[in-house]
Amino acid sequence: MKRAAVTSRLMGLLLLAAVYPSAGFAQDTLQPYQLVRSLQLIQDRIAAGDHAAMPMQAKLLEMTDARLRAADAEDFKDPRNFRALLVYGMSGGNPSTVEAAVSRANPVDAQDLSIAKGVINYLVGRPAGAIEVLKPIDPMTLPSDLGAFVALVKGSLMATDDPAAALTLLDEAKLLSPGTLVEEAALRRSVGIAAAQGDAARFALTSTQYVERYLYSPYASQFADSFVSGVIALHMSISQDKLADITSMMDPEREKVIYLRIARRAAIDGLSELSAFASARAEQGRDGNTNQGDPRAQLYSSLSTVTSDTIEDVRTKLGKIDRSRLSDGDRALLDAAQAIAGEVVAPPASLPAANTAPATVAPRSGTEVTATQAADEAGLPPVEGAVSEQPAVAPSAAAPAAPSAPAPSAPSATVLPASAPATPASPDTNDPTDAAMMKTRRQLDLIDQMLGAAPK
Repeated sequence: MKRAAVTSRLMGLLLLAAVYPSAGFAQDTLQPYQLVRSLQLIQDRIAAGDHAAMPMQAKLLEMTDARLRAADAEDFKDPRNFRALLVYGMSGGNPSTVEAAVSRANPVDAQDLSIAKGVINYLVGRPAGAIEVLKPIDPMTLPSDLGAFVALVKGSLMATDDPAAALTLLDEAKLLSPGTLVEEAALRRSVGIAAAQGDAARFALTSTQYVERYLYSPYASQFADSFVSGVIALHMSISQDKLADITSMMDPEREKVIYLRIARRAAIDGLSELSAFASARAEQGRDGNTNQGDPRAQLYSSLSTVTSDTIEDVRTKLGKIDRSRLSDGDRALLDAAQAIAGEVVAPPASLPAANTAPATVAPRSGTEVTATQAADEAGLPPVEGAVSEQPAVAPSAAAPAAPSAPAPSAPSATVLPASAPATPASPDTNDPTDAAMMKTRRQLDLIDQMLGAAPK
């Protein structure tokens, strides 16, 4: 009850300052720790989905910055104000304001000074320096408001070099600050780290917790990126039932978008079963509202079956897709898929005459050879951003991907690269059927590259 009254008073003062900014009322009346606490309350509301509070956050950051720039050594004798300075810095504050205020505060406590140095290094983009000074500090021994932020910062900084320790620190951040923007960020970052570590159980648990609590956060798009990448990387470890359980907590539109993105990425990696499942779920919809007319779901589900025994059905389905409702990248995919489907059902070329003498061909430059191969062998124009094929085994589709990595543009593991070494039982290159199969495989490689290069 007391906390609610204090919060109401603070918000009232802030509203007065917003209406009468020239009076400097809040800056003169409120202590730094009171302003920072108000900032945290607003940020927690935003994390819970109150996007209307975002303008107030901007105003509070401006007011808090002005108050801290005006604070003197006497203000910082109150330890709450110094902690508030550090929290402000880790809440998106101005690095120069924090650095100048720390120099005026001149903290005598060695741990406070180390945290201040770590925060400044973190803010100005010196992660190695931040890790060095923050590593010995145990967030659980600090006041909860400061400890939660220190745990979050340390966990974020150590995610690459020591992911196991990073996950532990992010768990501590959640424990110290439940229901806050700190917990939202810790959950969101844990999803990506768990996927990179191949920890399917933690990935599923953390994703479930995020969807339950912070689905409407303005940062939820970052969670979606990590979630889709994690589902692809952990497809052998996460059942379709578990995936359906997590997405069932989303609203129908978000669920559809997630499944469309999974279907597209699964098609990129040649995961035909997952692509078919995600496409079907995207088309199925909820509450009696199906998405069967969504051209993206129709396209992605067709990509995984473009060389199947039901190719005529696939060609018919591709022909009915409304091109006007696709993005430029997906229209290019549709064109490529239709070209491949046509090649699959095309009759093989006639055998060349046995006594035909080979024509004399003048030597060509490497550039000319590459361009001719792109036009003649692939039968499709070169793809901007596509990587050249290398005579090596394609990467495994099951290998974990970085949480925020873009869709891979390398050929899928389930498709034999055109430049892969021939097997001992290589087909006779004069056989038109074998030649057609090899051409189709090369074109499938190009579709994979187009998928990777196309926009999301």
